[in-house]
Amino acid sequence: MGSSTTPPDAAAQGTGHAGSGHGVSAYNSVAELQTDLWWSIADSARRLAAPALDPAERAEAEAALDRHLANAEVLTYFYSRPGRHVAATLRAQASESYLELSRTAERIGRGLIGELPISAAGVTGGEGRGAEAAPPAAPDRRPGFDVLVVADLSAAEEAKLLSGLRALRRPEDAFVYDAVTVRSFVDAMVAVMVNPWIQAVVVRPDFRTRSAVDLTLLQELVPAVGIPDLDHSTAADRARELARRVREVRPELNLYLVEQASIEQLTAQVGRAFDAVFLQQEDVLDLHLTILRGVAQRFRTPFYSALVEYSRKPTGVFHALPVSRGNSVVRSPWIHDMCDFYGLNIFLAETSATAGGLDSLLEPHGAIREAQDLAARAFGARRTYFVTNGTSTANKIVTQSLVAPGDVVLVDRNCHKSHHYAQVMAGSHVAYLDSYALDAYSMYGAIPLSDIKRTLLTYRREGRLDQVTLMSLTNCTFDGIVYDVERVMTECLAIKPDLAFLWDEAWFAFARFHPVYRRRTAMAAAARIAERVGTAEYRAEYARHLEHIRGMTDDELAHEPLLPDPDKVRIRAYATQSTHKTLTSLRQGSMIHVYDDDFGRRSEDAFHEAYMTHTSTSPNYQVLASLDVGRRQVELEGFELVLRQVELAMTLRDRVAGHPLLSKYFRVLGSSDLIPDHYRSWGRTCPLRAGPVSMEEAWSVDEFVLDPCRVTIEISATGIDGDTFKHTQLMDRWGVQVNKTTRNTVLAMTNIGTTRSAVAHLLRALIGIAEDLEAARDQMAPEQKRAVDLQVDALAHDHPPLPNFSRFHTAFRADPAGAATDGNMRKAYYMAYREELCEFVSSDEARRRVDAGQPVVSAIFVTPYPPGFPILVPGQEFSTDILDFMDALDTKEIHGFDPERGYRVFVQSALTGEIGDAAADKVDSAGFDS
Repeated sequence: MGSSTTPPDAAAQGTGHAGSGHGVSAYNSVAELQTDLWWSIADSARRLAAPALDPAERAEAEAALDRHLANAEVLTYFYSRPGRHVAATLRAQASESYLELSRTAERIGRGLIGELPISAAGVTGGEGRGAEAAPPAAPDRRPGFDVLVVADLSAAEEAKLLSGLRALRRPEDAFVYDAVTVRSFVDAMVAVMVNPWIQAVVVRPDFRTRSAVDLTLLQELVPAVGIPDLDHSTAADRARELARRVREVRPELNLYLVEQASIEQLTAQVGRAFDAVFLQQEDVLDLHLTILRGVAQRFRTPFYSALVEYSRKPTGVFHALPVSRGNSVVRSPWIHDMCDFYGLNIFLAETSATAGGLDSLLEPHGAIREAQDLAARAFGARRTYFVTNGTSTANKIVTQSLVAPGDVVLVDRNCHKSHHYAQVMAGSHVAYLDSYALDAYSMYGAIPLSDIKRTLLTYRREGRLDQVTLMSLTNCTFDGIVYDVERVMTECLAIKPDLAFLWDEAWFAFARFHPVYRRRTAMAAAARIAERVGTAEYRAEYARHLEHIRGMTDDELAHEPLLPDPDKVRIRAYATQSTHKTLTSLRQGSMIHVYDDDFGRRSEDAFHEAYMTHTSTSPNYQVLASLDVGRRQVELEGFELVLRQVELAMTLRDRVAGHPLLSKYFRVLGSSDLIPDHYRSWGRTCPLRAGPVSMEEAWSVDEFVLDPCRVTIEISATGIDGDTFKHTQLMDRWGVQVNKTTRNTVLAMTNIGTTRSAVAHLLRALIGIAEDLEAARDQMAPEQKRAVDLQVDALAHDHPPLPNFSRFHTAFRADPAGAATDGNMRKAYYMAYREELCEFVSSDEARRRVDAGQPVVSAIFVTPYPPGFPILVPGQEFSTDILDFMDALDTKEIHGFDPERGYRVFVQSALTGEIGDAAADKVDSAGFDS
């Protein structure tokens, strides 16, 4: 049984073309393939160990085992545990004892899924010991990682390097690592994509370009590497290109350059591409210590560490907060159980004093400032600010800092309620942007770029573009629709070069730590635009672009890719993230990330004032500490955790689609269901089903893509509406919590804390529900079956059309005669405080007035759950579509609608005449309007 190490042709060099004969299309990740591989080896070896196996079955099992072992040799090439020596050990065992081979492979498989540490699974990492090495007397609790060494090393050089690094280990080292050596550019890129345990990369410029390993096995699972022409490049150019590409995929990694001579000249040539440069013959100890120090820099948690240290100091509290040090809890005979439940440390770490190294959130200069700076580095921002009362507050801070009364703000109609209230507080003139509707599932998608551009062009045509200050969009949406952020900002800046963007990434904080997701985050897109527009090549491209679009109409420009003027463009991007929703943080822990060319010159003072306005002078230190620790986690293992999150989501999708009973009652919606064809230029029906490589290709080109971790399950076939299904079936009976529902869907989502057991529990719940539905149907009388079928048909086909935003009444329009649609929502909001200006009308009365041509104007927000965003806002006119939608809703929760009294609306005299003018004057004099 020979090894599969024949050098492949160009198609196997990571170019993304599908391989054949390896059966990997059923896998959603390399980790899933690797885990399954060890069980396959164990199973094949177990079959061969059986005494009674006919010749045909034996030949089939031997062929399968040989194929699995060859695949193991490819996978172990990129890991230290299980590493290459493991593959060699298995080959030896295959010729000696199939039973022992089966046991070894099974132990490795159990190690990979966490049932055993891999070092205790019968084989070890990079120590070079045999398969029977005894496990250590006590487990090493130090964090461990891999260091990738990229160099064209001979076997002797490799052995010397590995033994040299091992010899430098000391018990007092904070971390322990093993080295993985590869010889080529392609191997290096594959390694950083498939091995999440790599934390540092050491490069010697003599690496080869192409791989000597047959990578066909990985082609459907690893995005295309794209091989640069390095054969005639200088050592510095080769090293720089590899560093650039590694940082594109894994920006958190430390990169070190090693050379045999002339490192002074090489250091000057590579610039900041590497974190340090070493002389190979002399600096092995320095390299070792620098590797440990680099990881330690990311491991640091300044505020969390300061809080831990504070909790250990004896302190006399003559300040606020009786709960500090647990003083009001521990000695109480009535509430001491609170200490038993939470533990003493949470009280020892409580204080009101911004002293002793704990710093002030409002004026940070010590541990908090340092923690925020580390978070900015981790998330690719220029500045990062911690927020302890949620992204709702973060959105208000950013809006208030960028918007003055009377400024025009383009707002995603389908955004979180905090954005709507932020506009009221800021006194902006709001121009709502409508997303495309998904009537079949009672949800909205995202806002087409052509519609956004058309709105901006309208303001330019009417001479009001200078009033447009900010655009606020949700990325990704609640249901998983993700924008092409770079394209949106690029094309909008072509029309309004200093437009500021607020990207609500409340549910997207994890995206930074996956190379495919990252490109569609605000901070990464802002950095790429800034880099691109500063080049000479871009200036030449822009000159050609100006000639191309010369004479185009606004309608043509709305559909034409546009480029911003490099001499005028200002990159001004803000992202608000609910760290607690998708990463590790206590509840309400959020961050604001800033990438703003004008921040110091134009926005910083206003931002600090807004931050002061909305931030408590008594912030929760536990929330702050958790943000610090959560940042540490994703810098060191975020890549691995997000890979697993996606894998589990895809597994859930696969199991529902592949189970005969589940697929009868449930269907997981894909890209083709939630994104219309004309927004998906990549072309395939569902890239999520085509594998990771296809997903990466779609995310490179499509206007909108679907986050696979948002698992929207269509439940019409159950005959149960979404709200009832969520509460009576999933939550009450099975203890399953899901994110949201619509009339005929429930939304589940995986996160970095999701486990395989949790996915299995959800699947078991769905199977149990389906089995009950089957059993109940078998016992139904014919008329009962007809009633259920009617309910199923109603959920599947009778959908109330989702209404677009109607318009602001002319009393609240900035320019009633113009085509621009912005309105002064704050004016309407505060006019509604005057009881004599409002009345309640029933749905029937509202419809009668609308049919008669009489304007009916909402005085407050009206928000049904679902869909969970305002159908009506203050100052908005009712329309027939809105009333039809509201009348057809079967949801029980509608904020702003009183079932007994109806809708709260403005009386007609408030909209025109003396009463309306007096009310408007009162609002103006209070400073609510410009």
